[in-house]
Amino acid sequence: MTPLIVIAGPTASGKTGVALELARRVDGELVGADSVQVYRGFDIGSAKPTPEELGGIPHHLIDCLDPDEAVDAMGFASLADAAIADITARGKVPMVVGGTGLWIRALVRGLVDVPLPDPEIRGALEAEAEAKGAPTLHERLTSIDPIAAERIHPNDALRIVRALEVFEQTGRPLGELQREHALGAPRYPNLFVVLDRDRDDLDAAIESRLDTMLEQGWVDEVRALLERWPADARAFGSVGYAQIVKHLREGTPIDETRQRIRKVTRTYARRQRTWFRSEPGINWRADAASVIAPEGITRVTEWLADPTKAS
Repeated sequence: MTPLIVIAGPTASGKTGVALELARRVDGELVGADSVQVYRGFDIGSAKPTPEELGGIPHHLIDCLDPDEAVDAMGFASLADAAIADITARGKVPMVVGGTGLWIRALVRGLVDVPLPDPEIRGALEAEAEAKGAPTLHERLTSIDPIAAERIHPNDALRIVRALEVFEQTGRPLGELQREHALGAPRYPNLFVVLDRDRDDLDAAIESRLDTMLEQGWVDEVRALLERWPADARAFGSVGYAQIVKHLREGTPIDETRQRIRKVTRTYARRQRTWFRSEPGINWRADAASVIAPEGITRVTEWLADPTKAS
């Protein structure tokens, strides 16, 4: 089986920089696992690496979809499988880098086999969420499926409804089913590295990066995208982009928009941290500096020589 290096973590944790440095050291190529960087033109707000930053290192699965195209976790895994096979066939080391946890799980371990949506059950739950509010259903989810509830934001009606639906269909909590599945054999032997930063440090990095993005012309980027694509295109719903669309279409002041982006980005980063803290199969949790320090590089090269050590 193809050995796979995975560099994951919350937004602004330094994933791309670490992955690029490792790729230079081990003759690797990157496979993106970012649900916004896959879209063409969504560059500044997704922190998509520029050609200058890549320095000639191939980065697969960025700029591969139009903004109105949909892709789910299994669709991503299929695209990533093809990229990994291509990289390996050329004698390079495949390295997955990104923060979309479900996509990475689908690639590394596959997804749990659950029943297809039931229109009657789902319709009733959606109506209840509309009438009572998603947080009310989240309270119920917490009592029957605390594992899933911890990972799902109280306002995320879509995922709350799905978790409750699976429980009604199977009589078992979705979080429990996912945990059992995740303990199975991985699809690839992998060195799974999660970058972690102190919470205050991460918040400061998010703040600094937001200022840089706005200075680089993020608003102008969104304005140009809206000239080509409808505002309800899938990619415009992503963190930050949704707030700038509202600024451009409804006149929300830019200072207020900046504060909204800051808030939703910090919330998203905390959800990512929660996801990766509870994800089984993580081999190495570290900050960015230690991964690319001499001892970190040694650890990676030793694992590549014998992938059974950490898979």
